[in-house]
Amino acid sequence: MSQFVQSLESEIVSRGLLPRGREILVAVSGGADSLVLLHALHSLAPKFLWKISVAHFNHQLRGRASDADEKLVRQTAADLALPVFIGRADVKTYAAKSKFSIEMAARKLRHEFLAHTAKAQKISVVALAHHANDQVELFFLRVLRGAGGEGLAGMKWCSPSPVDKKLTLVRPLLGLTKIELLDFGRENNIKFREDASNASSDFLRNRIRNELLPLLQKKYQAGLTKTVLRLMEITGAEAEFAGEAARRWLGSSGRESAHKNSQSRLTSAATISKEIFERLPVAVQRRVLQLQLIELGVGTDFELIEQLRETPVKVVSVGPGLSVARDAAGKIRLLEPVETKFKSDEIKLKLSGRAGRARFGRLEFDFTLQKENGSRGRSPHCTELFDADKIGGEIILRHWRAGDRFQPIGLPSPVKLQDLFVNAKIPRERRRELVVATTAAGELFWVEGLRISEPFKLTPATRRRLVWAWHAV
Repeated sequence: MSQFVQSLESEIVSRGLLPRGREILVAVSGGADSLVLLHALHSLAPKFLWKISVAHFNHQLRGRASDADEKLVRQTAADLALPVFIGRADVKTYAAKSKFSIEMAARKLRHEFLAHTAKAQKISVVALAHHANDQVELFFLRVLRGAGGEGLAGMKWCSPSPVDKKLTLVRPLLGLTKIELLDFGRENNIKFREDASNASSDFLRNRIRNELLPLLQKKYQAGLTKTVLRLMEITGAEAEFAGEAARRWLGSSGRESAHKNSQSRLTSAATISKEIFERLPVAVQRRVLQLQLIELGVGTDFELIEQLRETPVKVVSVGPGLSVARDAAGKIRLLEPVETKFKSDEIKLKLSGRAGRARFGRLEFDFTLQKENGSRGRSPHCTELFDADKIGGEIILRHWRAGDRFQPIGLPSPVKLQDLFVNAKIPRERRRELVVATTAAGELFWVEGLRISEPFKLTPATRRRLVWAWHAV
């Protein structure tokens, strides 16, 4: 028996991935990874009394090349005297209709095929060919996307299918590198096909694989794979503990089967259930909030969790007409949609003299008309300069209204004020409190908290300028 197969057997046995006598559906794409997995499991099958079947999904993304992949998988299954199941779908068309990326559409359809096939054949385990290098690529992909501890832990050796929770996905190759797989393939003359899209720079994962990782290994850390895998293991264990502690605090009965083997750690986490929310470790606080948001069907991100964690009873908008808040005890509740009306009050200011003062809402304004002398300098805080002649003889102070459009300096055309508020991450409940200033014709030249307006900025042709200052009262 080769060293590769011995290592694979050791991982399978020590981690309890594939019990003796189990029926296994092996997902085979036609590439080196999955065909190596198939041959290795086939060589171990007599010893463990496994009954192996092959599943191949044709994504129809590469024309004849995709059909050639399918042909190779069929031939390999025939050579090994194994049953083979084939699925096909036009992934590109499905992605366009569903507004998914090609990668996401392919993954969804592939998992649906595997789950359907496994159920039809009464098979409860699917073996996937993800290996150690895939883990490292995933780690950096998730780092770049800002993932938390659970995300950085990467793929699990054993996990439920995203389509059917009763179906178990196992990844026996996670401890073995791509080089080890290829060496085994060469030693055993295993035929496989290369996917040309793996060399494309169109996908971020490919750029990580082909550009970033070689650079890091060459210039910074030759043992990058081993180092990252160790870090993922540590991060995953810590994230798992925080999750268990959070579920314990929330009174969870441990619904996730992946945590059944963690009873010893739960003992030390039990005391956390007696703590009040504010005294919990920060990592556990975040996980407590995340679990509740998921239970409520609310998408989570770091900013949302931090707003809830740092400020009890603060109302945070999470969608149109939908808000959440947490109480002092750490429990989150969905708030009933409340219709917020636009404020209709306004005042008019005449620019007939050199200076003036006005108060509107919670702001007080001081404005001065000056001859433009070409000197720019840096304006004091809460002070802006405008072309007075473009504004005209009257200013209207009011609040944001439906349909308002504004052209911040530097933009080529006006855009919806609501879109600017969203981009600036101004909370929904605060937007209608903000003050805007318009000309008599209704053109917005100043919006509280945003840049000045492009059409009203000072230019070489400006003769008079309006010095516009404000402060809260």
